[in-house]
Amino acid sequence: MASRRTLLVVGGGWAGLAAAVSACDAGWEVTVIEAARHWGGRARRLCVTDRNATPWTLDNGQHILIGAYTATLRLLQRLGVDLGGTLQRLPLALPYPDGDGLALPRWAQRLPARLMPLALAAGLLTVPGWRVRDRLAALRVAARWQRAGFACAPQATVADLCAGLPARVVADWIEPLCVAALNTPVTTASGAVFLRVLRDALRGAAMPPYAPSDLLVPRVDLGRLLPDAAVAMLQRSGARLLTGARAVALERAAGDGWRVGLADGQTLGADAVVLATPAQVSARLLQTLPPAADDEHVRAWIECARGLEPMAIATVYLVPPSTWRWSGPGPLLALRAHPVWAPAEFVFRRETDAGTCLAFVVSAPDPALAADRQALTAAVRAQAAKQLRLQGAQVLQTVLEKRATFACTPALRRPPQAIAPGLVAAGDAIDGPYPATLEGAVRSGVAAVAALEPLSGAPLL
Repeated sequence: MASRRTLLVVGGGWAGLAAAVSACDAGWEVTVIEAARHWGGRARRLCVTDRNATPWTLDNGQHILIGAYTATLRLLQRLGVDLGGTLQRLPLALPYPDGDGLALPRWAQRLPARLMPLALAAGLLTVPGWRVRDRLAALRVAARWQRAGFACAPQATVADLCAGLPARVVADWIEPLCVAALNTPVTTASGAVFLRVLRDALRGAAMPPYAPSDLLVPRVDLGRLLPDAAVAMLQRSGARLLTGARAVALERAAGDGWRVGLADGQTLGADAVVLATPAQVSARLLQTLPPAADDEHVRAWIECARGLEPMAIATVYLVPPSTWRWSGPGPLLALRAHPVWAPAEFVFRRETDAGTCLAFVVSAPDPALAADRQALTAAVRAQAAKQLRLQGAQVLQTVLEKRATFACTPALRRPPQAIAPGLVAAGDAIDGPYPATLEGAVRSGVAAVAALEPLSGAPLL
């Protein structure tokens, strides 16, 4: 019997782990290397202690899923994760502390996809605090987007899509949805990608029992949600897993294979390689390639990766006093944001073994705040005091990922999956239908292995 083909996955984030699981299922002999000492990439658990030396298990950034994330949900199910126990299912709602905000009715969770626009219409017609003309204007623009097939000119921004909408409608509905989905302000965010996400959330596929618009808030830390289960499955499958293994060089091996050099001097060989590192890291690896006939394509890939504009995301964790009470109907509240004095757009209530904490999410923070962690934390604490009446909160941790994502701008060129024969890329920045999301990362990992299927010698399961 012929030996199995070998695959080296560089990067142990959600894209790399999804690729590795798919590859094991397809019959590859898999090795996964990760430069850090932990799995999960930018969506992993974070262990900290408070001023009383109490340990807390958090995340390196707050994340959320929706029912339309079918690739992620299928992967979690494949890994044996208890979806009901690890994900809290909520109807789409963006409530504010004062009670305002869009909320789809609960019966929307039982509707077939073709009728979901009715639920959106019901939600738009009942938003508290909106005038009648606000509601009708929102309904008209939603109907216009639907008639256009949730498509627009590639150069259009989300702000362009909202031309003529009342400012209150944009502030309460469009801005929070846009920053949640694209991590980019409405003035510069891609209208086409925004509409694609909205279409999938309303009319896309979903894995039963979920509706595509459902919000799925993790009840557990992100390590328990996917990386732990993926690593356990890979170990059972005989995959080789290496942490603290940083790739520093890439070259073509004799024949059709590849060789990856590590920082400690080791060299790993494989028939095929998936680069599941951030696009800029993959570009640096590709620069180490010796000259070859496909140099022009590789150079184009590098330039495309370099053209992505990095965007920061921050999560500020606060512990409220025991006497303070959460005012939201669920674990999520939208906040009235301002770039400087109120930078957080959302706050999540998290229940942990150590107690209750609040995760304030700041997407694309102002450059001055992104450069000053203390100023960012102080601004969030002041915002919490004003909008949530939260006084005397303890700062638990401020997580600031300065290259957490990329600006999802109109007509953006993203690096393609294919790089060279037997060499493909995966990650949330790789060209695909979704912005930088967990779903985009998982889909890219699965697709990368599917693109290598002719090399595997076994059908993709």
